[in-house]
Amino acid sequence: MKMAALCSEFGDLVQIKKQLISVISLCRERGLVHSVKWASELAFALDPLPKDELPPSPPFTEEDAQDLDALALAKSYFDLKEYDRAAYFLRGCRSQKAYFLYMYSRYLSGEKKKDDETVDSLGPLEKGQVRNEALRELRVELSKKHSAGELDGFTLYLYGVVLRKLDLLKEAVDVFVEATHALPLHWGAWLELCNLVTNIEMLKSLSLPDCWIRDFFMAHIYTELQMIKEALQKYQSLIEAGFSKSTYIISQIAVAYHNIRDIDQALALFNELREQDPYRIENMDTFSNLLYVKNMKPELSYLAHNLVEIDKYRVETCCVIGNYYSLRSQHEKAALYFQRALKLNPRCLGAWTLMGHEYMEMKNTSAAIQAYRHAIEVNKRDYRAWYGLGQTYEILKMPFYCLYYYRKAHQLRPNDSRMLVALGESYEKLSQQVEAKKCYWRAYSVGDVEKMALLKLAKLHEQLTESDDAAQCYIIYIQDIFSCGEQLEHAEVSTALRYLGQYYFKSKLYDEASLCAQRCCDYNDAREEGKALLRQISQVRDQTETPSAELFAPLSNNNTPVRRVSPLNLSSFTP
Repeated sequence: MKMAALCSEFGDLVQIKKQLISVISLCRERGLVHSVKWASELAFALDPLPKDELPPSPPFTEEDAQDLDALALAKSYFDLKEYDRAAYFLRGCRSQKAYFLYMYSRYLSGEKKKDDETVDSLGPLEKGQVRNEALRELRVELSKKHSAGELDGFTLYLYGVVLRKLDLLKEAVDVFVEATHALPLHWGAWLELCNLVTNIEMLKSLSLPDCWIRDFFMAHIYTELQMIKEALQKYQSLIEAGFSKSTYIISQIAVAYHNIRDIDQALALFNELREQDPYRIENMDTFSNLLYVKNMKPELSYLAHNLVEIDKYRVETCCVIGNYYSLRSQHEKAALYFQRALKLNPRCLGAWTLMGHEYMEMKNTSAAIQAYRHAIEVNKRDYRAWYGLGQTYEILKMPFYCLYYYRKAHQLRPNDSRMLVALGESYEKLSQQVEAKKCYWRAYSVGDVEKMALLKLAKLHEQLTESDDAAQCYIIYIQDIFSCGEQLEHAEVSTALRYLGQYYFKSKLYDEASLCAQRCCDYNDAREEGKALLRQISQVRDQTETPSAELFAPLSNNNTPVRRVSPLNLSSFTP
C-alpha cells in the first residue's frame, strides 16, 4: 500500500483513538486480556482526548439488563480463574456478552485442565495425547449458532479458536476472516489468522476488511513470512502516520531486524525499548538471543537478574536464564530452565528450539530431534527448528533426511546463506554435484554470512578437476576475506593461495605463481609448500633466462583455458 493511501486512512487519529478506547472496554468486559493490552499500548501512543470527545458507552439492551447481575458475578469468578464456576452462573443467559463469557469460560476450563494434566503426567519431551475435552461440545453448539447467523464478532473468534484447536484449519481461516469483518478492531482474531497463513499466495487470496488495523496485520504477517523488507516499510509507514511512540511497533521492528540478523540495529532498538518500558518482559527472550550471539556475557547476566527481580516465573525469564547458562557452557542447567519454561507454557516455540540446541551441545541427538519436532508442531514456519533437525541428522550421517529438513529451512529463508551452504553440503554428500554448485553459488550471491560458500564451491570444482572455475572461486574468496577487514576464524586463505600458486605455475604465469608462493610463507600450514614452489619457479626461470615466444606459443593456442582467469592482484591486501 502506498504511503499516501495509508496516511489518508490514518488521517483522523482522533477517530482511531476513539475506536481503540471502545474496543478496550468491549474486550475487558469479555476477559480478552491480550487484546486489551495490545489496544491499550496503541492508545497510549496517541495523544489523550478531551473529556467531551470520549466515545459514548456501547448500547445497552433489555437482555443485557436481565443478565447484568449474573454477568457481574460470573466475571468476578472468571477473573479469579474459577472458570467452571463462572460458566455455571451464566447458564441460560441470553445476551451476546453473557453467551460469549459462558462459552469462553468453558473453553478456558478445558484448556486449564489439559495444561494441568500435561504438566503432572509428562516429562519435558514426551508427546502428550492430552486433549481439551470441551472442544467437541463447544464446536457442536457454536456451529449451530453459526449456521443460524447468531454469532457476533467475539463469538466468531472463539469458534475459530475451537476449530483451530481441533485441527480444522481451513474452516478456522474462513471463520477468522468472518470475525475480522464482523469486528475489525479485535486484534485477537487478526493474530489467530496470522498464525494460520502459511504463504504469500494464501494471504493474497483472503478477503480482509479495509480498515486501519489491517496495516498492523500486514506488517505482522510479513515479519512471520520472513518478508522483512516489506514489514519494515509497513512499520515505518505506521510510525510516520502517527504511531511513533508505540512500544509495540518498536518491539516488532527489533524482532524484524533480529530475523534478518542485523544484530546491531536490533540491539539498539531493544535497548531503546527497555528505556521506555523498563519492566517489560515480552520479547526479552529475543533480546537475550542477540546478546548470546554477540557473546555479551555481562549484559546477558544483567538482563537475567533484572527479569528474575520482575517475575522469575515467566516463560521469557526462564529462556533468558537458559541462554545465560548456555553462554557459560553449562548446558545441563540451560536445558533445565528451558524445561521450566515449557512447563509454564508447553506451546513456547523459542524454548523448544533452544532446548534442541542444548541437547545438540550435550550430544543427545534423540532428545534434540524430539525438541525440534515439538517446535515445528507449535509453528511450522520456524526455520531454526527445521535447520536444527537437518544438523542433527547430519551428525547421524543420514544425508537424505538432512536434505529434506534443510530444504524446508531454505523454503522459509530463501535468502539465508547458511541454509544454502547446508543444502549444498547435503547435495555434495549425495554426489549431486551440479545441485551443490548451484547452492554454493546462490549462497555467495545472496550475501554469504559465514564466508564459506565460495571456499566450498572452489573445493568442489577442484575435486571435479575444473581448475579454471576453482581458481576463479579461490581468487574471489581471497579478495572477499581481505576486503571484509576482520580475519575470520575458519578462513582458509592458505588453502586458496596454495592452489592458486600451483594453478599459475602449471599455466606458466610465473610472476603470479611467485606472488602466491610468497603469500603462502605468511601462513604456518602453507610455508613449506610456498618455499618449495618458489624453488621450482626459480629453477624454471634459471633454465629459461630469456623467455622466448615459442615457450608461450602453445599456451595461447591449444592449452588456453576456456575461461581465462585474471591474474591475482594481492598487492593491496595484507593478511
